[in-house]
Amino acid sequence: MLLQMYLASAPGLPGFTVLMALFNVVVIRIVVVTALSYGLSQYSLDAVVRVLVLELVPLAAALFIAVEYTIPGGSWLYKLRRDGGFARLRAQGIEPLAQEALPRVLAGMFAVLLLAAISCTLSLVLAYIAVHGFVWSAVGRYSHAVGNIFNPVVTMIFGLKTFMFAATVALLPVANALRNVPRRAASRTSVELQGLVQMFVLLLLIEILSLIGNYY
Repeated sequence: MLLQMYLASAPGLPGFTVLMALFNVVVIRIVVVTALSYGLSQYSLDAVVRVLVLELVPLAAALFIAVEYTIPGGSWLYKLRRDGGFARLRAQGIEPLAQEALPRVLAGMFAVLLLAAISCTLSLVLAYIAVHGFVWSAVGRYSHAVGNIFNPVVTMIFGLKTFMFAATVALLPVANALRNVPRRAASRTSVELQGLVQMFVLLLLIEILSLIGNYY
């Protein structure tokens, strides 16, 4: 379990953090400059937090872990099962679902939640710097503004959405790997592609439901 958690999160964490930092800087700059040009600077922080923290960062974390870990892991499980690896493990007294599948599911969920938490924190810090600069005097005002955005309903929806993203990304590839598919109609590439398409549709549906809950 610990090994899979490490493999799911540690190798891609530095690169993902750097990419998200650059992405945040670009998006924050665009939003702040656009708001200033239209005389709506008082809404720039609200727009930045809602666009980045509530919507884009959790989705980016889920897609990153899907591409880097869960989809390749699902295809590996499919290949292991197709080639008789599950039967060999059972012959040795090892349950393959507990030994191979469950750790990958939990590790995938952990990685999504970890990357989302780190990236959301980074986004909030960069948003503060972009709006207020490198000063401490605005921390109280900034905390109050962010707290107003994260009211109980928004916080609940955000938490549920992030958890559902993590569950979708972690469970679907493993579920596809364990399905009974005709051998001639299945390949490693087709399993990965099916998982990616199904995952994208479910993530999009979850995102739409969260938008409805937040803004309607």
